[in-house]
Amino acid sequence: MEILSSRILVRPTDPATSLTFYRDTLGLAIHREFPGGTVFYLGAGLLELSGRGTAGDRANLALWLQVRDLETTQRDLRERGVTIVREAREEPWGLREMWIADPDGVRIVLVEIPENHPMRKDQR
Repeated sequence: MEILSSRILVRPTDPATSLTFYRDTLGLAIHREFPGGTVFYLGAGLLELSGRGTAGDRANLALWLQVRDLETTQRDLRERGVTIVREAREEPWGLREMWIADPDGVRIVLVEIPENHPMRKDQR
């Protein structure tokens, strides 16, 4: 199987609130819009908000987003009124992480990869 591109699909319970969160609060750039949906850039990936979901357990879903500077990101999000679910800290595996959640409770893990981490050295 050859994968040419990919995106994460999120079916929000309140599309307008989720659109505001991802577009305005997080400041994600829009890749494209279509009737009933918006696709955002996520670095080399894409996030599509479309359709309407139902409330349910989102515990098995998380977005992993790499940022350049986690401390600055945490400060900026806090200033925008985003609730920090877990403060920025260094994990045992060497990454710096903090957690937030979208309006439906989808966990968003914001990650800074330190200069000396193996993920920076092996860029296959």
